[in-house]
Amino acid sequence: MSDLLAPLFRPAAPGLFGDRARIQGILDFEAALARAHARVGTCPAQAAETIARFCKAELLDSAALAEATAQAGNLAIPVVSALTRRVAAEDSEAVRYVHKGATSQDAIDTGLVLQLRSFITVLEQDLERLSSALARLAETNRVTPISGRTWLQQAAPTVFGLKAAGHLDAVERHAVRLAELRPRLLVLQFGGAVGTLGSLGERGIEVAEELARELRLPLPEMPWHGQRDRPAELATFLGLLTGTLGKLARDLSLLAQTEIGEAFEPAAEGRGGSSTMPQKRNPVSAAVVLAAAARAPGLVATILSAMVQEHERGLGGWHAEWETLPELCLLAAGALRHGAEAMDGIELDPRRMRENIARGGGQIFAEAAASRLAERLGRTEAHALVERAARRAQSGGKHLRAALEEEKAVRQHLSAADLDAIFDVDRLPGAAAAFIDRVLARRRQRLEAR
Repeated sequence: MSDLLAPLFRPAAPGLFGDRARIQGILDFEAALARAHARVGTCPAQAAETIARFCKAELLDSAALAEATAQAGNLAIPVVSALTRRVAAEDSEAVRYVHKGATSQDAIDTGLVLQLRSFITVLEQDLERLSSALARLAETNRVTPISGRTWLQQAAPTVFGLKAAGHLDAVERHAVRLAELRPRLLVLQFGGAVGTLGSLGERGIEVAEELARELRLPLPEMPWHGQRDRPAELATFLGLLTGTLGKLARDLSLLAQTEIGEAFEPAAEGRGGSSTMPQKRNPVSAAVVLAAAARAPGLVATILSAMVQEHERGLGGWHAEWETLPELCLLAAGALRHGAEAMDGIELDPRRMRENIARGGGQIFAEAAASRLAERLGRTEAHALVERAARRAQSGGKHLRAALEEEKAVRQHLSAADLDAIFDVDRLPGAAAAFIDRVLARRRQRLEAR
């Protein structure tokens, strides 16, 4: 992963998955394990404190660890070896209790869980920021008319508040998913060689309970070395989240097109410029989010493929998670940060929204006209009549209302006042207000229940 591109693609939680954080996660496990043994009485308290004193990533040589990892097959082995040497130099008795009863995967998986705990906190904060921004947009634009578009064509009028509420509705589901995911994901991994804690005899569960307490992690029913649904569930959640953010970014970038010009990302010095075209205002956040949305599915697929592991501890599948999951985490968090910032400072042009509705020559009101006529003529006849008028208006360069007024059946069944109502851009369409209210109410319920 490029350090040069990190501020662009991974602006959120940049230090949580670096080499230092990875090493510290393992060492935090080792320090907590020693203290857990001391509480149970299977390790002298002084020895535990000696071990914990050396569990600092800055005391270890990262370059030497990297070289040793290439030979050992995982990072925990050289980290524990380096820790053992340092403890031995200080206290020959304490060294006997380093890594007692644990296996490499215990240290690596629990270290990752500790990193993920901090990561999820960052994710929750930015998810709430995005939710808040979208809720504000939904509320303040509940009567702001905008073209509803299907297949990239103007379809029927809607309001910008409903578009914002649609994004908010999805974001709110992700907030609920993340809250549900947290207690399943953030649990201790401690099982020893094959998940029995056999080297600890009858004290295994007792040590595990104290270790969980020390790390402030729940103790699961049993170790999960070979069962990788926990990281896989996180990966699939991040894939879903990034897809939703991609949808948001796609809509924003389309609205920002020169020919549309209805919404724009926040303006700032040096943001979204061009090396050759001074007038450009490129949607930077949308580009980053869309890039993440394009990359995330492949990373999710890797994590899902890695679930198929052998017996008590896997060969290769577990290893495939080590770089893939952190990369996915950072991409998703970066996309979320960009999405939240874009929605927080989005610039809307309601005047342009109205102009684009008017530019269509009234065609956008065809559905409303057909629905009103269907009350008198039946759906099939009304649809055919309005479709005929719409085609004539398009070919003749006239407004749809004028083409409808040329139809005898329309004159018979719709008054001038009826047509005024049909072509009223400020008439709130359908159940838009009710839908907005429902989404906002659900968000309030979630916040109140926290």
